[in-house]
Parts: sequence; structure tokens; C-alpha cells
Amino acid sequence: MKKIIVRILIAVVVLIILCALAIHFFLDAAVKRGVERVGPMLTKVEVKVDSVSLSLLSGSGKIKGMLVGNPEGYKSPSAISVGTTSLSVKPSSLFADKTVVREINVQGPEITFETDLRGNNLKKILNNIEETTGGGGTVKEPAPPKDQAKAAKKLQVDDFFITGGKINVRVTGLVDKSATVPLPEIHLQNLGTNAEGITVAELSKEVLKAIIKKAEEQAASAVTDLTKNAAGLTKDIGLGTNTLEKATKGIGDILKKKK
Repeated sequence: MKKIIVRILIAVVVLIILCALAIHFFLDAAVKRGVERVGPMLTKVEVKVDSVSLSLLSGSGKIKGMLVGNPEGYKSPSAISVGTTSLSVKPSSLFADKTVVREINVQGPEITFETDLRGNNLKKILNNIEETTGGGGTVKEPAPPKDQAKAAKKLQVDDFFITGGKINVRVTGLVDKSATVPLPEIHLQNLGTNAEGITVAELSKEVLKAIIKKAEEQAASAVTDLTKNAAGLTKDIGLGTNTLEKATKGIGDILKKKK
């Protein structure tokens, strides 16, 4: 009798493990698909992820190899590239109306700030999100019901960190020069802590606004250096000093504009 009970217990344990593994892999694949479907719908640019891993028991997870493409008309291959993003989720909230994310840590992102004297790629992506959501957090454009539900999913993010990043500043148009500067740490807190929570679109806007603010602050001095170093090129490309000075002022005005 004892042997039968032991065998039954072993079978139950094995079944639980197999179910947990099945749910684990299903959840990972579902999150990856969700990012790659909802991301482009909101931003109107390509969004890709290499892999997602999330533990149902601990709530800890990682997103590896995230890439956010550049809007049409910009030359750089991507706007944002992230090697690893760590996250900690309250496990019991994963299937609730509002998912509670204790912490998101975007580690070592590579941000491309590209300006053509008329605007920049990061603001264009932000504008795309605004257009898609009509300025709010709900998608206004026609979308499949499942995608609509994912985009409207309510979140609470206690802490959002961006650490160890760098900004590739690229000036195109009059000259085509680039430089790399560090991205200061970004820390956002208590997002969606009210009863309504925050949608994926609203979270994306808050994060992108913070990135743009820091990127513009860092890019301002880099652009000045790039245009100074480009002064010697004016003879080769048939442009005068006045033209270059006007271009430099134009870039400065763009960076100083309030969002």
C-alpha cells in the first residue's frame, strides 16, 4: 500500500512539474509575441525581442535582445537597442486585471539620437505613439481584439531603471557626423499605483519622454562639437561658414524646444 501511495505522489509531483514547465514556456512565448505585435502597433516602427524568460514562482524574469527600429526617413538601423532587461513581477498579479511590476531594470541600452535639423527620431516615435492612442492610453487605430486587449492591459510599475546606457548622436543633412556620449541613469517611480493603473502605451510614453529629455541634454554639447569639427569640411562640400552657423543654431533650437 505504501509503495502505491509513493508512486501516486511521485506521479503527481512529476505532473505538477510538467504543467509548470508548460505554463512557463507558454508564458514566455506569449510575452515575446505580445511585445513584437503590440510594440509596432504603438510605435509604428519595428520592435523585436530575442528571448523572454519569466519565473511564475519568483516573478523574476529577463528580456534579451530588444530592438526598436527607426522611423522612415532616418538613416540609423535602430533607435533603441537593449542587451538585457531584468524585471521582477508580483506572481499573483500575472493573471489579474492589473499586473504589478516591482522593478524593471534596462541595462546598458544603446540609444541613437538622430537629427536632420527638422526634428529627431526619438520624438518621431513618441509622436507615433501619441497618434496611435489619440493622446491617451487607449489604442485608437483599428486593431485585432487580442492586440487591443494587450495594449490596454493595466500595469503598476514601482521602479523603472535605465542604467549604463550610451547615446549615439548623429547629425545628418548638412553634414553626416556622429559621436557617442553617456546616458545618465534614469529612475522612474510609482507608475500606475492608483486604482486605474497604467497602460502599456502610457508606460511607453513616460519612459520615452524621460529618455528624450536626457538624450537632448547630452546631445546638445555633442552636436556643438560635431559642427565645430565639421567646419573644415565646408570647402570640400561647397558650403560657407554662414550656412554652417545657421545649421548649428537650427539644431540648438530643436534641442531647446519644450516637449
